[in-house]
Amino acid sequence: MHLPLRAAAAAFALLPIAAAAQTMNDMPGMGMPMKTDPPPATIAGMDMPATPLAFGEGSGTARVPGNDGAMHGLHFGAGEWMLMVHGYVWGVATDQGGPRGGNAAFVESMAMLTAARNIGSGAHLQLRAMGSLEPAIGERGYPNLFATGESAYGQPLVDRQHPHDLFMELSAKLTMDVGRAMEAFVYGGPVAEPALGPTAFMHRASAQYLALSPISHHWFDSTHITYGVVTGGLSDNHLQLEASAFRGREPDEHRWNIEAPRLDSWSVRATWTPSPAWAIQASHGWLKSPEADHPDQNEARTTASVEYASGGLSTTVAWSAKDRLPGRTLTAWLAETNYDLTTHHTIFGRVENLANDELFPDEVSPLHDVAFRVTRFEGGYAYRLRLMGPVSLALGGSLAVYAKPAVLDAAYGVAPVSYTLFAKLSLGH
Repeated sequence: MHLPLRAAAAAFALLPIAAAAQTMNDMPGMGMPMKTDPPPATIAGMDMPATPLAFGEGSGTARVPGNDGAMHGLHFGAGEWMLMVHGYVWGVATDQGGPRGGNAAFVESMAMLTAARNIGSGAHLQLRAMGSLEPAIGERGYPNLFATGESAYGQPLVDRQHPHDLFMELSAKLTMDVGRAMEAFVYGGPVAEPALGPTAFMHRASAQYLALSPISHHWFDSTHITYGVVTGGLSDNHLQLEASAFRGREPDEHRWNIEAPRLDSWSVRATWTPSPAWAIQASHGWLKSPEADHPDQNEARTTASVEYASGGLSTTVAWSAKDRLPGRTLTAWLAETNYDLTTHHTIFGRVENLANDELFPDEVSPLHDVAFRVTRFEGGYAYRLRLMGPVSLALGGSLAVYAKPAVLDAAYGVAPVSYTLFAKLSLGH
């Protein structure tokens, strides 16, 4: 599909949402309102929290700061149901620089619908569907220097980011009151996200204008599209404990279909939200054969992250270790920030440092299976315009530079520089 057609198709997915924006209210939260500044009210038969919550809903069952960390969407009532729609379309042009960088223009997209209602006796049901037209980009995705993970046409992807699947989430969550301010929940579905790592990068307020995936994606949040997930947990306003069973294998290169779910891996996660400005998580998981290119290797993954959001400033700091079984341990660090200077002006940035042993997949290369520690520094600016209601447009760009071992100069150049330009149309932010 040619680029103009892909752009038109992605934009068409949001047209009904944008048209509805003139008559519906913009309210915070991903599934239910995460805070209530005015006095609480009842909408569509659902009681809103009597006091502000210390957390917002991120991707899957992840928590984010309750102040400004939760993504904003469009909420409206339909009988006993409360519905939320959220989405975006990016037009992106990037030149990644250096001999292996590559350049491309492409469209990223995501649309999400959440339906929630009370079902009696302290029980609450939430249904969520999320999808993307990114498979139209093609199996090889887009250029992203030093990114690795997954495959296309039977070959590992190197210096590229794979597209998201058409079906990013098809899930349900049932929550029950089990005591004073305590809830138990069960979550899952054929396409869902296990309790492992921080909220996925597309849903982090600190990453909302970073057009490209982190090169550390496969250390922190590669499980955000998983075919087969069951999660159970306990939570109150400040603490959430949960455990998941899920399919360890990452999605294959066929992005338009739903793959067979199975439960062959596990994870546990604890999240502490001491106040509406903070969300702190630690998690550990065991993944069975996550990568098709290394079918005999399992993985033990440990992550920890701190998210802060208040007053127009959103920041995430995270660490992860992947233990290849059998094999080596590869670690990664990430720090990203988004700061709204004024109503229209935003600056943002991301720093990543990771050890990657997949940069030279050819087994005859002397650098094959050698772990190289690479650091990516990226910073940028966005100019934001409110179009109507919760629909907004952001225009901006970013530059990235790298620190790497000198032995990589022959392949990547001495000092590659990447630039990315974007226009992002959002429902919410």
